[in-house]
Amino acid sequence: MREILGRRLQRLRDRFQSLRPDRVQSGGTSSLLEAALTCATTFQWPVLPGVGRSSTDGARCACPDPDCAVPGAHPFDPGLLAASTDPRMVAWWWTNRPTAPVLMATGGSAPCAVSLPAGAAARALVRLDAQGMRLGPVVATPTRWALLVAPYSLERLGELLYAKDHVPSSLRFHGEGGYLLLPPSAASSGGQVRWEREPRPAPARRAVAKSRGARASQASGAELWLPDVEAVVDALVEASSGAPGGGSRLAY
Repeated sequence: MREILGRRLQRLRDRFQSLRPDRVQSGGTSSLLEAALTCATTFQWPVLPGVGRSSTDGARCACPDPDCAVPGAHPFDPGLLAASTDPRMVAWWWTNRPTAPVLMATGGSAPCAVSLPAGAAARALVRLDAQGMRLGPVVATPTRWALLVAPYSLERLGELLYAKDHVPSSLRFHGEGGYLLLPPSAASSGGQVRWEREPRPAPARRAVAKSRGARASQASGAELWLPDVEAVVDALVEASSGAPGGGSRLAY
């Protein structure tokens, strides 16, 4: 089955390259198609193209809002509800818009995420590693990093946060109805999105049982390791408690 899928994906890539040979080069826009297809078919993450930057002014968003807060890095046309795992749809989108950022619709059967400022995230990961916290994929932009977690509902997240005496105000939650910019897209603040930690397979069941906050998300074709949101939030709150200034904004 995987061999058949692999051949189909290769045909789609070959077709894409034949349609846009002048705009698709090694390490260039073809990597966006490759990333979108991998997310959609291997991981079964629903993706869609972001709006991108203006063709006349690369510093501005292509959407109608002249004061867009996240230029280029949000859904517009198609809207978020169009996110798909269909390789034909994904190939069609990036055939017509080869430089479009890759967005994942979070929640449902797809991963959710918790993000925080880049500097704080880098230090938090070092501390969490030292504590033995097993993390999943981490998406990094120049300004913020996002830790992917197993899907959760808004109700569940609300209960989790309500039970906390303190949650750093710099944490953001990407749950159902949200989206996340994926590598190798251009970041809205400049620079490029990258994997600080790439998606990796879930460990054996025995190893999972011993891991703190263990939980795995199984998608069609690949079982990826995704920690539980409670474990990640608990660990980040714990890590921030000893930060200068009480860690109110994870400014350490």
